[in-house]
Amino acid sequence: MNLLNNAIFEVPTPFNEPVYDYAPGSPERARLKAALDEMAGRKIDIPLIIGGKEIRTGRLGQAVMPHDHQHVLADYHQAGEEEIRLAIDTAMAAKQEWASLRWEERAAIFLKAADLLAGKYRYTMNAASMLSTSKSAFQAEIDAACELIDFLRFNVYFAQQVYSDQPLYSPEGVWNSVQYRPLEGFVFAVAPFNFTAIAGNLAASPAIMGNTVLLKPASSCVYTPYLFMQIMKEAGLPDGVINFIPGRGSMVGKTCLAHRDLGGIHFTGSTAVFHQMWKTVGGNIANYKSYPRIVGETGGKDFVFAHASANVRKLATAIIRGAFEFQGQKCSAASRAYVPASLWPALNRELDTEIAKIKMGPTTDFSNFFNAVIDQAAFDTITEFVDFAQQADDAEVIIGGGYDDSEGYFIEPTVILTDNPHFRTLEEEIFGPVMTIYVYDDEKFEETLELCDQTSVYALTGAVFATERTAVSLAMAKLENAAGNFYINDKPTGAVVGQQPFGGARASGTNDKAGSYLNLVRWVSPRTIKETFDAPESFPYPFMDEE
Repeated sequence: MNLLNNAIFEVPTPFNEPVYDYAPGSPERARLKAALDEMAGRKIDIPLIIGGKEIRTGRLGQAVMPHDHQHVLADYHQAGEEEIRLAIDTAMAAKQEWASLRWEERAAIFLKAADLLAGKYRYTMNAASMLSTSKSAFQAEIDAACELIDFLRFNVYFAQQVYSDQPLYSPEGVWNSVQYRPLEGFVFAVAPFNFTAIAGNLAASPAIMGNTVLLKPASSCVYTPYLFMQIMKEAGLPDGVINFIPGRGSMVGKTCLAHRDLGGIHFTGSTAVFHQMWKTVGGNIANYKSYPRIVGETGGKDFVFAHASANVRKLATAIIRGAFEFQGQKCSAASRAYVPASLWPALNRELDTEIAKIKMGPTTDFSNFFNAVIDQAAFDTITEFVDFAQQADDAEVIIGGGYDDSEGYFIEPTVILTDNPHFRTLEEEIFGPVMTIYVYDDEKFEETLELCDQTSVYALTGAVFATERTAVSLAMAKLENAAGNFYINDKPTGAVVGQQPFGGARASGTNDKAGSYLNLVRWVSPRTIKETFDAPESFPYPFMDEE
């Protein structure tokens, strides 16, 4: 094993993967449509992958089309306790050989995987994202293709930054250095349904740094992580480095979190689940070989805050895109807006006009901006909020509010207006296409900024719209801790790897910033090394000499 995992070959500065627009008549559109047709026409069987071997347990779940939930795309096998323990043992057995590779050798695998996804697998991955998680062609492209490609390429560059961070000084006769060791145990990566890029990054970023991983995909997003495993295999990832274990969260989590070799948790999902995981780790803390690293990104109650100087059309566009792209199923999605009374009449008209233009339907119809929500559980949760607002005395559903799950899980883009600054839909995470608007008196701008900061337990993303710089400056100061990703005159979604590292604090997570070196450094345990070339041969110091 190399004593120091320092750079030998310099990694070129990466660039963000260009986004295809799938315009009518383009070859990209034709190839994507062909991939959609081919995938919709067959059902596949998705096994566990442990140590490179496919394992079929017979305990089956189904991947269905959210816009046509009777159409089954895949049966997937679920891990039980026996398979989970096998995956842990396999990951631990693979650690030494994986960590002993020069970091450049590990990096080459992930760079090759990025190229495979950018080319050979792009349309297959996007089609799977569209059909199994209800993403439009554009939402699939920016997530399942471009962002995942960016994570793979940029993380290699960030790893080089970490390894090259060495002590500033070594005096004569001494060599000081830092070795960045992988964590001593395995990393448990728990993925959400809403971003294939996140699922890939949760597993890949610890693996790049020499760790071995158990990847548990969300039950409603198994298809695309399975494709990611196939890509990594073709790219040359050794067996056992990333082990793929779909299954019930309660079963997988219970076994992994109790294991003495748990080295770290890389999590994206609900705040409640993350709280429970942290409590479980705390309860088991004396049983672990080392303190597990806990990195998590959870929920959000993301805001758009408008000043009286805001451009109304730009504000309306940001609200519509921020709240309703991918049906609001983003932790960064705009979910509440604070609007000055002087702008509200014009903004109300703009929202009415523009939202009426939104087409809703299956992802295979490229003219649809809006598609189905992910599954029955999400449908039931979101519609309960809509019904609550419909029946409330201190709120009104002014746009949308309709829903139907007879064929697909469809909920209309919904806008709620309330004069209660603590109305339920202003405070609680919904994770669906519901925007709540609170109108404030123009002269209470600063007071309402403070209200916005104090209303939610979350602190993930937020946006301010104003043309007056003093208003922007005040908003930045008052909302300093209200969002880990802050946007000025733009929607609060769409963070780009290498440009806007992503993550929030408070109840939104540990803010370890996916898409930057700050995340990569969490997956290593530094060892400081001092080598002395000519060590002393006697113990007395000069001050001890007699005068």
